[in-house]
Amino acid sequence: MNKEIIYFASDFHLGMPNIKESHKREKIIINWLNKIETNAKAIYLVGDIFDFWFEYKKVVPKGFVRLLGKLATLSDNGIEIHLFVGNHDLWMHDYLTKEIGIKIHHKTTILKEQGKKIFIGHGDGLGEGDYFYKFLRKIFTSKICKWVFARLHPNLAISIAHAWSNSSRKNYQNTFTDKEEDILFNYCKKQQKINPVDYYIFGHRHIPLELKINDQAKYINLGDWITHNTYAILKKGVLKLEKYNK
Repeated sequence: MNKEIIYFASDFHLGMPNIKESHKREKIIINWLNKIETNAKAIYLVGDIFDFWFEYKKVVPKGFVRLLGKLATLSDNGIEIHLFVGNHDLWMHDYLTKEIGIKIHHKTTILKEQGKKIFIGHGDGLGEGDYFYKFLRKIFTSKICKWVFARLHPNLAISIAHAWSNSSRKNYQNTFTDKEEDILFNYCKKQQKINPVDYYIFGHRHIPLELKINDQAKYINLGDWITHNTYAILKKGVLKLEKYNK
């Protein structure tokens, strides 16, 4: 079979809210990957794949073995795997690249494929507003912060991280009322005037969205796999949202 389809998904948040629920979600994701591997040219995982991730030099975080094993198999079979760091798994470095062959992206990028230009990023910290988070992100990604965190015992460090993750999730509003008030939609409009593309793909919002930016461009939010099980496919130059019916 000709492998020509490119897949995009985000916000698996594996690890939350507990092992039992995370395992259920992970198995659904594996079933989806089993389904698409016959025609997938590449798979883009657009952030918050893990609810928390930190790369120690000698320690690998517990869990996610089904997903990591499946991604390793896909990569070994020649399918490109790209992973964008999100606000929950921003402490990624080169472990998954060396171990599995996944390409890690720490910044937004523009993909040129099937005659289209596609702007891709997790979506956190983009656009105007959310200045407190942007300030915290600079601290969390600093060399000093990572050095200090790495010196904590993993049992303590990961417990602190999960507590912070749960707290931040309670304060996050994943609702959509008006596109003109949406930070990412307005970011796309401004970006389109600077460097026009055909599609914008983001995660982070946990809401599947397809919004027209102008006559050329469309903004797609991938939703999540906690509630929606949604993803996007690029086939013959057309990008659209789909839902995996488990």
